[in-house]
Amino acid sequence: MFYDELKKYDWNETTARIAAKTAADVERALVREHLDIDDFMALISPAASSYLEPMAQLAHKYTLERFGRTISMYIPMYVSNACTNHCVYCGFNHHNPLTRVTLSMEQVKAECEAIRKLGPFENLLIVSGEFPALNGVDYLEKVLHVARPYFNNLTIEVMPMKQRDYERLVHSGLNGVVCFQETYRESTYGNYHPRGMKSIFEWRVNGFDRMGAAGVHKIGMGVLIGLEDWRTDVVMMARHLRYLRRNYWKTRYSVNFPRMCPAEGGYSPSVVMTDRELAQLTMAFRIFDHDVDISYSTREKPAFRANMMKLGVTSMSAGSKTEPGGYVSTPEALEQFEVSDDRTPAQVAQEIRALGYEAVWKDWDKSFDDNGC
Repeated sequence: MFYDELKKYDWNETTARIAAKTAADVERALVREHLDIDDFMALISPAASSYLEPMAQLAHKYTLERFGRTISMYIPMYVSNACTNHCVYCGFNHHNPLTRVTLSMEQVKAECEAIRKLGPFENLLIVSGEFPALNGVDYLEKVLHVARPYFNNLTIEVMPMKQRDYERLVHSGLNGVVCFQETYRESTYGNYHPRGMKSIFEWRVNGFDRMGAAGVHKIGMGVLIGLEDWRTDVVMMARHLRYLRRNYWKTRYSVNFPRMCPAEGGYSPSVVMTDRELAQLTMAFRIFDHDVDISYSTREKPAFRANMMKLGVTSMSAGSKTEPGGYVSTPEALEQFEVSDDRTPAQVAQEIRALGYEAVWKDWDKSFDDNGC
């Protein structure tokens, strides 16, 4: 599993290699059609900050070749903020004195109906805290059954599971799984995750192998920008993605780079990434992997999301509510993160069209697979 692969790479050595990249390394990477990890290091290094224009041209070229002028639309549905973890950066931290809500199946149905009224969404991301007794595999299977009549593509962002549990959910209509490793730096991982199942680094990082072995159609991955040096973390993630592609080649992959905000409980990110750096990272990842889906959530501001549509981003959320029951009413539960783009799905789709792109609400790739194409 990937944990054994990850142990081959030293964090500090990787950090030093990135910092040592030169303009010549960047120029060499920009003329190669297929990049290796060393090339990726060059494109995210400080040395590449003067090469954003040629990077933008390449990222635009590869995005058009693989995805055309389309942006895939999705929307999250939070079903529970009950969580046994003690992640210091998260509003759902078990210690935080907030109202805990786990939706009933009647409430899940009402949320689905409310979301359908917002726009023609077919891609639903089901999000939950990690509390197996309340929102474990039995609960999630029921949620999938309720949501399936409303949406063609169902993805979950929940606790890592056993392979047999992923297989069970796939048979119940699950299409994809999103899981953030948060950080690949094992030596400090426990500082951010002191208690709960999430504190077990090896269990979490090997969860992606269990997803692939279970036949999950699409796997989403990412690191939290704000915990550790972002350049080193995304290099580790790039290594992880290459590993997964070699071993689970039938699976599709997506990446996300959420920038952390201050959280309930007083946590503030220790690393701040600028818009320019996020643009550099996004373009570098597109040049590194031409086929990966790059997703931006409503954490990012409207103008920045619009600018990045032509430079690598291929999917976006819209109209997001980040608390359980948020689409039906104004609940007492706390949001997991603050939304920066609060426009309606129709307004986001209108901007996409104005920029010469098409908002795509359905996962056509999955539809083709289901029909044996």
